[in-house]
Amino acid sequence: MPSALSRNPALPRRIAVISVHTSPLAQPGTGDAGGMNVYVWQTAVRLARRGVEVEIFTRATSSSDEPIVHAAPGVIVRHVQAGPFEGLDKADLPAQLCGFSAGVLGVEAAQPTGYYDLIHSHYWLSGQVGWLAANRWGVPLVHTAHTLAAVKNASLADGDVEEPRLRIVGEQQVVELADRLVANTATEAGELESMYGADPAKIDIVAPGADLDCFTPGPRDAARAELGLHPDETIVAFVGRIQPLKAPDVLLRAAAPLIDAARAAGQPPLRVVVCGGPSGTGLEHPTALVDLADELGIADRVTFLPPQPAPKLAQLYRAADVVAVPSYSESFGLVAIEAQACGTPVLAADVGGLGVAVVDGKTGALVDGHRTADWSNALEKLLADPGRLATMGTAARAHAEQFSWDRTADGLLDSYAHALAARRQARGTRMRWRRRSRQEVRP
Repeated sequence: MPSALSRNPALPRRIAVISVHTSPLAQPGTGDAGGMNVYVWQTAVRLARRGVEVEIFTRATSSSDEPIVHAAPGVIVRHVQAGPFEGLDKADLPAQLCGFSAGVLGVEAAQPTGYYDLIHSHYWLSGQVGWLAANRWGVPLVHTAHTLAAVKNASLADGDVEEPRLRIVGEQQVVELADRLVANTATEAGELESMYGADPAKIDIVAPGADLDCFTPGPRDAARAELGLHPDETIVAFVGRIQPLKAPDVLLRAAAPLIDAARAAGQPPLRVVVCGGPSGTGLEHPTALVDLADELGIADRVTFLPPQPAPKLAQLYRAADVVAVPSYSESFGLVAIEAQACGTPVLAADVGGLGVAVVDGKTGALVDGHRTADWSNALEKLLADPGRLATMGTAARAHAEQFSWDRTADGLLDSYAHALAARRQARGTRMRWRRRSRQEVRP
């Protein structure tokens, strides 16, 4: 880590990262853990490598959680006790924000004055805590929404429920009070402006990335052998939390007629691999996807895998002919970039940031909407031309290389520098005004 003498004075020495509802140490794909966990962890590690100390505050969800975990050089995870360890989901957490905020403020109060230079909050719950702490400490607040209630409510999946007005109001407050807003794409920046009235001058567009050292192309047969998958099958994979928002049911319905047609024609069989665990409203019917596969008559052609650590996940991407991302809403879509980094084309819904993550017709294909016939046709077209798939796979890796976590960290440092500079300028203006006021009242 650079010494204090070599540090850029425009950058923070130490930041507090607020991630209330999900820990960067949790396994993505279970509960509320997902892309945000990956984002927080990967950016924290890379910021620390650039000489910025990172302390991540997250809610303790087990009595075995250590209060302080030195997770990586320059990265500390602080587990804050707020409410019962277990039995709370994300919808219950607004009632625990007071306790969580008290825990965060207590940590800072035990440190020397000016211990944290900046706060970066993730998701609206964290933004509420960050807003309070930033006001108390007199430091800038940088906020990343990750998902927006208004966007989700505008494109709900069948059977899903609207995000409550409480969240929309909370998001609006954070958008107004944050010093900088980090958006994943220009699309998200536009949504912040049009749906929340955000000031475009304080929005920074910083794309997420992938671990390009972990997610790399590799031999398909070896990956399939490691996962117990047949070398001669055609494989389409879904990776993510199993809930209506992520729409794995769309993939099963689209694949069913192709599986039936392959059977009837005696062609190489098609297999769908679903990797993830129930989450969100999907917890209300945790076996719904298994039941759907049985109802469609394709249960023998669907393999369910639990959430996998990154190296195993990379093997699944390598094993697949196509990775499907049929979500109803995605601010970016890390799965799409990770899969392409492994040289696997992606079939994705044309929503949110997926239009940036996937180059339609070059690294995969985008589908407008979620109609079963459209998804079946798009999937059939991709799988029918192995030569084109191979060309797409090569282009996919090249495209993914534009989205590294190092580049994300650089973008965040630029955003932090803007936030700190604006604070310093405002502080200087106030001091000049006060001096002038004192001079004017002298006899």
